[in-house]
Amino acid sequence: MKDKIIKFIKQEYCIEPEYLWKKYPTFCVFRHMDNNKWFALVATLPRKFLGVPGDGMVDFINVKCDKENIDFLRGVPGVLPAYHMNKQNWITVLLDGTMPIKNVKKLLQDSFDLTM
Repeated sequence: MKDKIIKFIKQEYCIEPEYLWKKYPTFCVFRHMDNNKWFALVATLPRKFLGVPGDGMVDFINVKCDKENIDFLRGVPGVLPAYHMNKQNWITVLLDGTMPIKNVKKLLQDSFDLTM
């Protein structure tokens, strides 16, 4: 699902991923061209780093959320407090199929709009 999300962002927003950290080659950010604000971080980490049961790695996306919805969203399967971001404004969404891709795209659009 990670590759589908990256492809969707490229096509929908005409924005290329930025790989900013040599130490984390799977981490890419997407930002607005006009104000340089991030609207998504897509990455892969060991499940244990996110507190997710199981072994191995998991892909995820961090997106900004409306503060009124963040508590509700954290109760949705596959949604966690944001990894390495402000947890009052951002969430982490697992890209392992727990959440349907159409819902991930909706959250992505909300993040894009909130960071304009």
